[in-house]
Amino acid sequence: MPDISLTTVVVLCVAALAAGWIDAVVGGGGLLLLPALLLGLPAGTPAAHALGTNKAVAIVGTTGAAVTYIRKTRVDVPTAVRIGLAALAGSMGGAFFAAGMSTEVLKPVIMVVLVAVAAFVILRPAFGTAPAAEPASPKRILAAIGLAGLGIGFYDGLIGPGTGTFLVLALTAVLHLDLVAASATAKIVNCCTNAGALAMFAWQGAVLWQLAALMAAFNLAGGMFGAHTALKKGSGFVRIVLLTTVLGLVVKMAYEQWVA
Repeated sequence: MPDISLTTVVVLCVAALAAGWIDAVVGGGGLLLLPALLLGLPAGTPAAHALGTNKAVAIVGTTGAAVTYIRKTRVDVPTAVRIGLAALAGSMGGAFFAAGMSTEVLKPVIMVVLVAVAAFVILRPAFGTAPAAEPASPKRILAAIGLAGLGIGFYDGLIGPGTGTFLVLALTAVLHLDLVAASATAKIVNCCTNAGALAMFAWQGAVLWQLAALMAAFNLAGGMFGAHTALKKGSGFVRIVLLTTVLGLVVKMAYEQWVA
């Protein structure tokens, strides 16, 4: 593990806890976790190591949240697994191409993604507030496999931050789920994308396992608590958390990019 101060380790663990909560509620915990790793790891650490460590941490919290959702609410597990298997393949492909990416490329891309997500949610105030009137048709499920599975899975392996949020948005739009049901389904899919990307990063030796293990414990606690919170508060609360998280991170990363 690189030489990291105790203060930095504590900050990274707190970030992992918060990211787990955010990821379980609305997805997108990586929007907090990956920037924290990029800033906290010593200068000169390859971006792939931040990406790989992020996956090793995130898969633990995501799995905890998925189990909580499955136990506490109705989730179409077979459909989620089918989308997830496509996402696993997509994320492995994305991770394969991620090794050569640099930190300087990642930060602007993440910021553009954040702005796009915020604009979409603000312009669609009723988005994800009503549950599906009927089960999704085979065509919609196939579309979800292509978009949320292969497409977003590839993005998750290549870059990662915002994957959970994109999954929630895609599943809500394509399968007509409410935000809580979409969050629950997204956790199962996200487990698969994390597994595929982590396998590739581990094969490439791009995971800081000791740091990841410590942060993963905090991420798991945050993920399980976040799932309970989302189930209790409902879709309106999830939307508020989504907007607050995204807009806050846009301001933070814009400051770091152009002011600091």
